[in-house]
Amino acid sequence: MSKGSDLLVAALENEGVEYIFAIPGEENLDVLESLRRSKIKLVLTRHEQAAGFMAATYGRLTGRAGVCLTTLGPGALNLTTAAAYAHLGAMPMVMLTGQKAIRSSRQARFQIVDIVATMRPLTKMATQIVAAQSIPTLVRDAFRVAQQERPGPVHLELPEDIAADEATADIIPPHTVELPVAPSAAIDRAAAMIMAARKPLVMLGAAASRPQLAEPLSAFVRRCKIPFFNTQMGKGAVNAGSNLYMGTAALSERDWVHEAIDQADLIVSIGHDTVEKPPFLMGHHGLQVIHVGATPATVEQVYFPQAEIVGDVGAGLAALADRLEGRLPNASALLGLREGILARLAERSTDDRFPLTPQRIVHDVRGVIPADGIVCLDNGMYKIWFARNYRTSVANTLLLDNALATMGAGLPSAITASLIHPGRRVLAVCGDGGFMMNSQELETAVRLKLNLVVLILEDRAYGMIRWKQEVDEFPDFGLEFGNPDFVAYAKSYGARGARVGKVSELSTMLESAFSEGGVHLVVVPVDYSENMRVLVDELHSGVPGK
Repeated sequence: MSKGSDLLVAALENEGVEYIFAIPGEENLDVLESLRRSKIKLVLTRHEQAAGFMAATYGRLTGRAGVCLTTLGPGALNLTTAAAYAHLGAMPMVMLTGQKAIRSSRQARFQIVDIVATMRPLTKMATQIVAAQSIPTLVRDAFRVAQQERPGPVHLELPEDIAADEATADIIPPHTVELPVAPSAAIDRAAAMIMAARKPLVMLGAAASRPQLAEPLSAFVRRCKIPFFNTQMGKGAVNAGSNLYMGTAALSERDWVHEAIDQADLIVSIGHDTVEKPPFLMGHHGLQVIHVGATPATVEQVYFPQAEIVGDVGAGLAALADRLEGRLPNASALLGLREGILARLAERSTDDRFPLTPQRIVHDVRGVIPADGIVCLDNGMYKIWFARNYRTSVANTLLLDNALATMGAGLPSAITASLIHPGRRVLAVCGDGGFMMNSQELETAVRLKLNLVVLILEDRAYGMIRWKQEVDEFPDFGLEFGNPDFVAYAKSYGARGARVGKVSELSTMLESAFSEGGVHLVVVPVDYSENMRVLVDELHSGVPGK
């Protein structure tokens, strides 16, 4: 006879699960024993939040739900930020949490919190397993729900007595589910709008970065020859080295790419998800927007498309290109702005000041990361600079969070990227504030013998909020802190550490770290005075260098 935990692990193997990111508790011991006999690799983390970030990133990079495991009560509650991270970021993830026995209560209410109710608003589905025989069905449904559009997190709670129950049940094999294709009438309507446009523009949003969409999107851009830009989470969906790339909307307005956006009379919005900060604001100069997505548009004050192509995005774009290819005399109307936009973004990228400017840091990072290398950003002021200035040419090679925008996810995300792609260069970029929120996962990376470099941008403050404080003309107060000796800190975990002491050392240190292999931490002081000069004064004046 099998028991509930054996059925759970068999069902997970049936779904192709490779890793479970976990901090188990006593309520998970049956599951742990079943995993010991499984081919699934258990990745023990140092915080449950990090386990959730790792599982979510696995889903983001593969399209298959990542899995994390915690105990009840405090362990499960530590997953809530990661659940919101996956929910807003549309990352497929299955969270498994333990619980006290539900048929007895020898410990009364000790550690018991209603985790299912807690998770319900943060997930696509949350349920408690009350019978061992139902485990294969519930697991199959959990993965189906997590992975179908719009992807996101699912929560299953397995009480310890259900995990230990003897039971047998059939494992349910997964099957491919094809999305419906948009009706011809919707595609005809959109094609007519695009052919009538004088200055069309394509935008690639967060949902355009699904792993399976890279080639269909690139084919659409090549065939129609309409210039494109992307949102922060849409970076890399189409080769940014393309001669049609206009830039990234890291801000909602007034950035250089908005010269093209503001002149456009029609935007083909592919995969935009309104959980991202708005890449542009609708409601001005009669702009029309066509929404292309697997799900209908969410109407917001700043986003209310006039037409939609809803269904399988790849098939819809192919059908749209069939109608448009060679029939768009105005396709390149905005392309003349491209050179100026990109030139302005490249300004001061080789600035020799020390501490280093954000532009120089982005420039030097790009120089040591190959096309398929992966940069995982934590959340901070540098995210805007990387979104604007870092050019990508392969999908999902700049991982940032412009949805929940939580701190603490950069290092865990990089650990997952390195696990999945051991042959690629993987760099975590963290502010000193965000790094310390999950810095203990350095031990996880060392224990897993990963090849991973962590770049810490040190300004000894919560830099983005401090910048906002300055922009809003508040006094400088309450946002500075001290740091440990990061080099010694890295060495204490068995990693290697180095500190940049002059401008020329950054690229050299990064190259040396990647060449040497293993886990490295590089600290670079950053000068954020460029925030006000560029992102406020220069953009508001409209004159570079002011």
